[in-house]
Amino acid sequence: MEVGLNSTTFWLAIGLVLLVEGFMPFVSPSTWRQTFAQILRLTDGQLRFFGLISLLLGLLLIWWLA
Repeated sequence: MEVGLNSTTFWLAIGLVLLVEGFMPFVSPSTWRQTFAQILRLTDGQLRFFGLISLLLGLLLIWWLA
């Protein structure tokens, strides 16, 4: 079994991100808008914390699956 990133895997990953990101605005635009407004009220430190957690979870998931 070949392990590695090829262009097909990359574009599948991008497609999955777009699918997940587009789900809430499509299904419930008002809820998405309220959530986005709440995110805009977070401080820089809070945003960095959530960004760091997202990065670490993503790296952990990639490491676990690879």
